[in-house]
Formats: sequence, C-alpha cells, structure tokens
Amino acid sequence: MVTKTWNVGLIGYGFSAKIFHLPFIQSVPELKLYAIVQRNPTPENDAEKDHPGIKSYRSADELVKDANVDVIVITTPPDGHFELTKKALEAGKHVVVEKPFVPTYKEAEELVAVAQKNNKLLAVYQNRRYDADYVTLSKLVKNGSLGRVVEYETHFDRHRPEIAPNSTAWKLQGVPYTGAIYDLGAHLLDQAVHLFGLPQRITGFVGSQRANNPTGLEDSFTALLHYDKGLLVTAKAGVVSPEEKQLRFWVRGDKGSFRKFHVDIQEEQLKAGLRPGDSGYGLEPSDRYGVLTTIDQNGKPSAEKVPTVEGPTWVEYYRKLARALAGESELPASGYEASQVIRLIELARESSKSGRTLDV
Repeated sequence: MVTKTWNVGLIGYGFSAKIFHLPFIQSVPELKLYAIVQRNPTPENDAEKDHPGIKSYRSADELVKDANVDVIVITTPPDGHFELTKKALEAGKHVVVEKPFVPTYKEAEELVAVAQKNNKLLAVYQNRRYDADYVTLSKLVKNGSLGRVVEYETHFDRHRPEIAPNSTAWKLQGVPYTGAIYDLGAHLLDQAVHLFGLPQRITGFVGSQRANNPTGLEDSFTALLHYDKGLLVTAKAGVVSPEEKQLRFWVRGDKGSFRKFHVDIQEEQLKAGLRPGDSGYGLEPSDRYGVLTTIDQNGKPSAEKVPTVEGPTWVEYYRKLARALAGESELPASGYEASQVIRLIELARESSKSGRTLDV
C-alpha cells in the first residue's frame, strides 16, 4: 500500500516555526516540508539555507498560489490569522493555525464555515493536549483514581515582574489579542474543555500584575469555569509568583487528589537543542513527578509519586493531522473546538469588565 505524502508550506520563520512546528512536521514521514514563506531572510537567518531543497517564498500569496501545496501552517502573530487562513482555505488548502486561533469568536465561526464550504480541514495548534503531564492527569481522571472531581486547578505562573528592556518578542510589543489569556489561556482553557467539556458559567479576572506595563496588554488572568455537577475549574496565569517551583496542576476528587509542579519539559528541551527522537526527549526526571494522594482503608491520606507517562509528545499532533488528512482520524484540534475556547476568552474578559458571572 502506497502512503500519500502531503506537501506542507509554512507561513513565517520565527521562533514558533523553528521550535514548535518544524521539528515535528519533519518527524512524520507522511508530511513533507515543501515551502516556507520568509519575508526578510538574512545571512544568519535564511530558511532556504537551513532547509536545502525547499521552495522559498517572500509572500503568503505566492505560497497560496502554488498548486503543489496541500497544507499551509500559519505561524504569524494572531492579528493576521483570519485573513491568511481564509485566503488559504478559499485557495483549496488544508490549514493549521497557531494559537490563539483568531481574535474573535465571530471570526472563528466564519473560518469554520469557510472550511466546511470548501471541504478542507481546519486545525488549530493546541499542541499542549500532548503534554506528558496533562496526559498523565487525564488518565488519572478517566480511570477513576480521583473519584468524582470537584476542583481542577491549572496554572501557568511565572515570576517576571518586569518586562525585559531589550525584548523584541512580538508578544511584548503591544500586538492586539496577545495578552496572557489569549496566549497562555488558550492552552489552559483548551485542556480543561478537552477533559470536561464546556462549562455552564464563567467568571473572569483579567488584568496586569506588573507595576510597569507599557504594552497595555493584560499580563495575568484567572478564569473560573462553573459546571452544574459541582466541578469548579480554575485556570490562571500570573507574572508575579516568586516560587522555587511553580504549581502546574492541583486536582481534587472524593477519592484522591493530584498535585504537579513544573511545566511540560518539551519546550525547555527544544530550546536547549534537543529534538524528537533524541535520547530522553519528552521524558521528565523523577524529581518532577506529580503526587497522588488517596484515602486508605483506615480513612487516612496516603501519598505516592506518580511517574509522568512517556507521552506521545508534540509529534503526535502532526501524526494525527496526517491521519486526518488521509481520512483515518479526527483532527488533533479542530477549528470548531478552538472557536469555543475563543468564546470563553471573550466571555472571561467581559466578565472581568462587568464584574459578573456570565452564562456560556
């Protein structure tokens, strides 16, 4: 049986493309890196030199017009996602969009409709569904180790009370729709909804913890997701958190609780030069394992370390995308699912401004 190979074109050649996409695209045999759009290459940063044999384009329009391109991956800042995604879908391309998907729920709905009209797949890059710690926690929830879950806390806190003066990251340059709830909240809320479904109500607290924040963007948020069966999800990210190790998950049920510190190790490893397939990639050391506490037969709590699973890693996102392109699997994260997360983000911001809990 001959396996089809899908030609992939990337729009953008910055940090996101190099760290979060290219290593994983190139790890899936069914996906071929075919072209990259890089507007302003330099001798030190040239996609064509880094990836000999690819097509090198200077504009998205050139890529979209290339009949050999099957899939377009958009890694640009979010304020350009809507226009680029719509253009690619209408040109008959399947599309993967970096998160946050698009700035508004209205735009997200329109793109989902455009994809359906053109019979093309629209995926959003929710790679953290394949974090090893989240996969570990999901198994504990689903196999009943925690019993009936009543509280689920998910954190992405850091201690960065000052913005680095020489930072050139577009996330810190005042680009619209790149505040903390769009950036980190898109991951935390997606994981929660992926595990528990949509909540019935939401309460949001969105603002800035920094004393000096010239970007004008919210640098922190807390979102409370209220479920009718008694579950409360707390998703939060802050920049004033002077801790030796940052809390990642704290989930409590009537049979047990699970507490985990540290974020998934993959981003740290990728920045250090490790790549999928390298020894140790995606594996957490034992000192970062979470702790499961259960109640023994005498009614006393008993704690044990739970090894973090050898997760599918972020390669699984693109493996699943390849299967979806072949009609053998659902998308790893669909445009429709991402539209619901954008809706929650909008409601959380509205709740914060109005001081009210809102129905979803």
